[in-house]
Amino acid sequence: MEPGNDTQISEFVLLGLSEDPELQPLIFGLFLSMYLSTVFGNLLLILAVSSDSHLHTPMYFFLANLSSVDICFTSTNVPKMLWNIQVQGKTITYAGCISQIFFFSVFGLMENLLLTVMSYDRLVAICYPLHYTVIMNRQLCGLLVLVVLNSLLQSLMVLRLTFCTDVEIPHFFCELNQIIQLVCSDTFVNDTVLYISTVLLAGGPLAGILCSYSKIISSICKISSAQGKYKAFSTCVSHLSVVSLFYCTVLGVYLISAATQSSHASAVASVMYTVVMPMLNPFIYSLRNRDIKGALTRFFKRATIKGTIVLVVKKCP
Repeated sequence: MEPGNDTQISEFVLLGLSEDPELQPLIFGLFLSMYLSTVFGNLLLILAVSSDSHLHTPMYFFLANLSSVDICFTSTNVPKMLWNIQVQGKTITYAGCISQIFFFSVFGLMENLLLTVMSYDRLVAICYPLHYTVIMNRQLCGLLVLVVLNSLLQSLMVLRLTFCTDVEIPHFFCELNQIIQLVCSDTFVNDTVLYISTVLLAGGPLAGILCSYSKIISSICKISSAQGKYKAFSTCVSHLSVVSLFYCTVLGVYLISAATQSSHASAVASVMYTVVMPMLNPFIYSLRNRDIKGALTRFFKRATIKGTIVLVVKKCP
């Protein structure tokens, strides 16, 4: 592209999932219901863990943090999408787009690292149960700082780019790969940083998860009783389901992008890991977990009793 075609822009245009006006109410209703389900389901799980002292263990601590990250993760893009549909607009400011890239990267990588830490938690619980409380007391602040620094780096790298006059993004949020495709200036440094960070902060945790589960499976196979094997494996089923859902959808998006070169297909596929997965996570964990069910039951019983007491007190003269 000729040098004269580049400019400093103030906003981008998000084309969304469909440009058909008749589909906008359907998309709005569907995404609003999924977003509310995500927030409500994850908040319930956080309340269950925080309100029950029996669940104040590393495993449930990580689970509550995963629910918090899921709420933040889906909140980086869905509210803006719903707002654009509601006001029949498609624009997002330059600062808003950079902010989306930053927070999407932060919470996406935090989710990735939390899933890795949770797989390590299951490894310690099954393979080294006597040392569980000692090993799982280690702080993970260093990893979280690394996540934030990487996300900040990705956002700052976008600031140095010069964009063309075409600022239409065939997506429902500011996705980094789509943004880079609109650039007129050299993107070699950005591409290099993106590839290196992807290998280190996505490939590394995936390798850690695979390594953890290979050791878990090996330990489970050594258990003599069928009941013992089932009990040990049942503690990993929920996490394994979430991990499979997360990585399969993320890999699916990038495979679709590479195979079809269709930005629209990539946008539709990315709905799975940006919206659907955060909505399903609390249900996957709570449906198979008796402790979570019990904690929620006790929480609602206490809330009902307190509500009844308040009503009785108000009625008394």
